[in-house]
Amino acid sequence: MPRGIDHLVLAVHDLDAAAAFYRALGFTVGSRNRHPWGTLNHIVQMPGQFLELIALEPGFTKPAMSEPVYNFAGFLSDFLAYSEGLAMLVLESKDAHADQLTFEAVGIGKPEPFFFERRGKRPDGTDVHVAFTLAFAAAPQGTEAGFFVCQQHFPENFWNPEFQVHPNGVSGVGAVVLQSSAPDMLASFISGFCNQAMQTVSILKAATASISFDTGRGAVDIVAPSVARDTYGDNGNDGARFVAIRFKCQDIKSVRKVIEQCRFVSQEHDGAILIPASAAFGVALVFEEVE
Repeated sequence: MPRGIDHLVLAVHDLDAAAAFYRALGFTVGSRNRHPWGTLNHIVQMPGQFLELIALEPGFTKPAMSEPVYNFAGFLSDFLAYSEGLAMLVLESKDAHADQLTFEAVGIGKPEPFFFERRGKRPDGTDVHVAFTLAFAAAPQGTEAGFFVCQQHFPENFWNPEFQVHPNGVSGVGAVVLQSSAPDMLASFISGFCNQAMQTVSILKAATASISFDTGRGAVDIVAPSVARDTYGDNGNDGARFVAIRFKCQDIKSVRKVIEQCRFVSQEHDGAILIPASAAFGVALVFEEVE
């Protein structure tokens, strides 16, 4: 059984600006939250998935490598030192400790799952308790992306249908796109991380093929840097990193209307709408209509 996409960690320098951008783009953005180690976030929920807009608070201190939170907060600190964008891919876990052992068995494990909890708020302002255990996977050397699984201990307090309705009609993440000059090596890692065999599919309905992994809740596509530039625009970096998010939407006209009203930089190709990374905090956003 593959592990489905749980959420995407979008690291930004200016959290207020990123939240305003996603609201203007027609997403329902949740209230600001704070983690005790010094990161701040906003959540954008979709059915079974969410985006985590995240930034370092003023005065943030990078944790020591010996601290369990290092794999999360330390990675974000390093990532934001040179970039913005989709920093980490997170898959759903039913048992993070068991997944960590599985990662070790296939040679991609990192030690010690990390548990944390915080207070959240319902739409009516009521406080709720949420808690998570994270287990991290070690990507091949030189990969500028982070990977972990997330087990929710009180999912009934986190997920809320009211937060999952978006004026732009987006219903979920269809795929994330990872560029690599060594796709076969990265594909072996992604296969173990997702617990899924690879497929070959077309991207953006074009003839160009990518290596793809269907997680059952969104795909992970791996493409060469040249394909990433041709398909999603220049992101200024040929490293092994995430370059695009492909969103599913019920009616592409709703997205087009929002983009035109806000005068966002965009282009259309084969019925899909793309906002380049340069206009979207470091990651290209693609909107595709699904039946």
